[in-house]
Amino acid sequence: MTLLEELTWREFVSQVTHDELGGLLEKEPFTLYCGFDPTAESLHIGNLLPIMGMAHFQRRGHKPIVLIGGATGLIGDPSFKAQERQLLTKADVEKNLAGIRAQLERFVSFDGKNAAVIVNNADWLCSLPLVDFLRDIGKHFSVNVMLSKESVRQRIADRDYGMSFTEFSYSLLQAYDFLHLSDTFGCCLQIGGSDQWGNIVAGMDLIRRLRDRPAFGLTFPLVLKSDGSKFGKSESGNVWLSADYTSPYKFYQFWLNQADADTPQWLRYFTFLTPEAITECERRLGEEPEKRAAQRLLAEEVTRLVHGETALSNAIRASRAMFGGDIKGLDDATVEDVFSEVPSFELPRAELGNERLLVDVLVQCGIFKSKGEVRRIIDSGGLYLNNQRVVSSDVKLTEQSLCSAHTAVIRKGKKDYHLIRFI
Repeated sequence: MTLLEELTWREFVSQVTHDELGGLLEKEPFTLYCGFDPTAESLHIGNLLPIMGMAHFQRRGHKPIVLIGGATGLIGDPSFKAQERQLLTKADVEKNLAGIRAQLERFVSFDGKNAAVIVNNADWLCSLPLVDFLRDIGKHFSVNVMLSKESVRQRIADRDYGMSFTEFSYSLLQAYDFLHLSDTFGCCLQIGGSDQWGNIVAGMDLIRRLRDRPAFGLTFPLVLKSDGSKFGKSESGNVWLSADYTSPYKFYQFWLNQADADTPQWLRYFTFLTPEAITECERRLGEEPEKRAAQRLLAEEVTRLVHGETALSNAIRASRAMFGGDIKGLDDATVEDVFSEVPSFELPRAELGNERLLVDVLVQCGIFKSKGEVRRIIDSGGLYLNNQRVVSSDVKLTEQSLCSAHTAVIRKGKKDYHLIRFI
């Protein structure tokens, strides 16, 4: 299976500028690029499809260039946006650049024969003389053609917001990026989301006019759920690739909770599993959907890619916590994530050195009404400390009673959880 055949099988391909691209990709290595605007300190899962696409190209011997839009990020791409974005400061962009680079390094290799390269378009766009740019580049762009783009027409038709000249110029800047990368690195292919089609074609046309050499484009589809809604958000908002914004536990849970109808597509999009493995997983999902094996595989593969093996292991342990699994040794943030919706209490940390009976503390917190009630549930085998059964009323509260640095988890029966923080 050729690269383009595999990408097509995975349903990555929305549009291709040239029918012969698939054959050319098999004949010689291409240098390609994909751009990301640094609008936040982290990318989110809406960025995963182009990231995975870039990684697929590199795995087949092609050289990816990761373009961080340090300059274009100051303006904002208007493509199919309802209104103009708030402009970022240069300090914001620099801060966001550092976080994004670290995330991309998990997907593409920056070592070896076809090592990826990260570039910042601020390095060439921010020093570009305006008059020279308008004379040498702007004259090759037809305003009539630019106005005919659907993304521009939608914005111009909106009387409340419209479109500023700043955003209108974005297409010229992105086209110049393609030209610059073509001159500097021999880049001849740009990939991106389907909303970038017009910008990609504009860059190809500029290279043809000024350099008389071929350039190509390939876009990925807009990712939608089976119900037609946009993919990439949870009830609490964006699902980020940074653990500082979305914890590995919540990230894992997001994928684990995907619908049966969506999971096969996400396995194609967001994992490197072979077509044979994915087809087998689809078969098992159809025969035994109640086991949710496909969702577990999806959650494991994507969490491992984004956060690494250790974070995946902790996320799996944490996901089992609500079902009585071992939670000793989890960090505070993970415990807080898992038990964020259960009743919680705070006690001075000094209590751990007083060797107080657990029975007394549970009554003090209001988890039980009386010591007699605590003793009765202990005798019946229904009280758990950090998911370990409490077998005696004489158990004392000590540092060893914690499951993380500052927390302990109490469970009554099968599902009645309470969290105690020691501060």
